[in-house]
Amino acid sequence: MNTGNVYLLPMLLHEDGWEALPADTKKWIMQCDAFFVENEKTTRRFFKKVWKEMVIDDYIWRPIHKVEEAQIIEFKALLHQGKNIGIVSEAGCAGIADPGQILVAAAQEIEALVKPYTAPSSILLALMASGMNGQNFQFHGYLPIDNLERKKKIQALEAEANSKGTTQLFIETPYRNNQLLEALVQNCHPQTKLCIGVDITAPNECIKTATIAYWKANKPELHKKLVVFLIGSK
Repeated sequence: MNTGNVYLLPMLLHEDGWEALPADTKKWIMQCDAFFVENEKTTRRFFKKVWKEMVIDDYIWRPIHKVEEAQIIEFKALLHQGKNIGIVSEAGCAGIADPGQILVAAAQEIEALVKPYTAPSSILLALMASGMNGQNFQFHGYLPIDNLERKKKIQALEAEANSKGTTQLFIETPYRNNQLLEALVQNCHPQTKLCIGVDITAPNECIKTATIAYWKANKPELHKKLVVFLIGSK
């Protein structure tokens, strides 16, 4: 039996962000026999909107919040049985800032075909719209919570942005966005560039690049919003 394929499927970043999805999303979903997803509830609801006739319970569903060895073994076994598996991330673009990358690595180990499909990634979309260096950039995930460690990290990222021209991208838990912005404006040079991308692909999307001095005087309300932060050179 031939090894199954792995499909990295698109997902919405925002419930109203349908225009960011490729037209072939339904076709790709229909290729799959099983789904490993970051959030089963939202993925099931999303699939039914894309493909109304889909019988959800006819498919194998597995969560990927925390990928453990037992799940990797099952994932490989399904592929060896010829099952096509779809991976879906709450980050929109599977494999980018997403625990699904561990399963993709497992698929590569057994030489399964991995098919990545275009999907909205807030990280890449923010970088595209920021006007910052798209040739040399780094994504750091979440910064430290401890105030002193966070200050050191911010200053290190700013120093690298200025010395090497490297765009520094990072995110925060939505309920701590305002605290992170405050730490940025307190610890960065006034002329350092900061881009804030808010609710990307939503109708109220806002991606704006300005100096730290500007943001210090014009702090947006970011509480409980989906935000990407980017530091660029002065």
